[in-house]
Amino acid sequence: MRGENRTSVSEFILVGLSSQPRMQRLLFAAILATYLATLAGNLLIVGLVRADSCLHTPMYFFLSHLSFLEICYTSWTVPQALAHLLTHTKSIPFAHCAAQMYLALSLGSSEAILLAAMAYDRFVAVCRPLRYTALMGRSRCWALALSSWASGFLLSVVNVACVLRLPFCGPNRVNHFFCELPVVLELACTDRRLTEAVVFGAAVLILLLPLAVILASYGLILASVLQGQVAAGRHKAFSTCASHLAVVTIFYGTVISMYMRPRSGTTPDWDKHIAVFYNVVTPALNLLIYTLRNKEVKGAMAKLMYRAGWAKKS
Repeated sequence: MRGENRTSVSEFILVGLSSQPRMQRLLFAAILATYLATLAGNLLIVGLVRADSCLHTPMYFFLSHLSFLEICYTSWTVPQALAHLLTHTKSIPFAHCAAQMYLALSLGSSEAILLAAMAYDRFVAVCRPLRYTALMGRSRCWALALSSWASGFLLSVVNVACVLRLPFCGPNRVNHFFCELPVVLELACTDRRLTEAVVFGAAVLILLLPLAVILASYGLILASVLQGQVAAGRHKAFSTCASHLAVVTIFYGTVISMYMRPRSGTTPDWDKHIAVFYNVVTPALNLLIYTLRNKEVKGAMAKLMYRAGWAKKS
């Protein structure tokens, strides 16, 4: 194989979350229940934002895009993990593995950038209320949302292309439950240092730049609050910042720990635990944070239930 720069591995074997039958059944039940609840809840949010005119605002426009992203991301990784918990055959063709790496990374990157757009929206709502309608018009919202999607998918090409150009000549066992880029990269049978540097640099661009926008936005919001510049009418907009900050903390805390920490000294089991958290747990937590703390969403749900005859009008 020396001197060749080609892939000889035709498929990868995903080790999965557990090899113990009892634990596999417990994990299957827990992950399936969480996934179905997340899927149903995010579909409900997308539907509510489209159907209820009270939610036709920039904040809920971005929230509907975030919900759709969560649906796509979890549906691209979780069903395979569930299937492998019930089957003995856990192989995935190389091409499918490459596609899974690309789409998972692209959707995650798009979410990171979208969270920055949501922070900018909160900044304008709290600190520039008189210009909010002009600054966050329909065309601006669509431009920010589409830029988040496009940037995530375009920037991820660099990462995945760098990994796929490396030779994979064995072993082909991926100690994970889906093809995640840092884990697959470790199986390359060549010097990975340059590729790891490129991946780290792309992570800085995709994760830390949006995070800088988020921190700057909330720094300005906090400064306005401390200086007493937030009038009573703007406290409603300010109250929504807590929900967004909670989502940002959970998302960035888990993703940065996977993509930007040194690979030396880490264990595959720890990587899997982190991946379960941001693939399964985080989307469910995001859903709870935005619904339980949001009166408008709960009001729209109550109206929907009343129209469907599931609740009596109070």
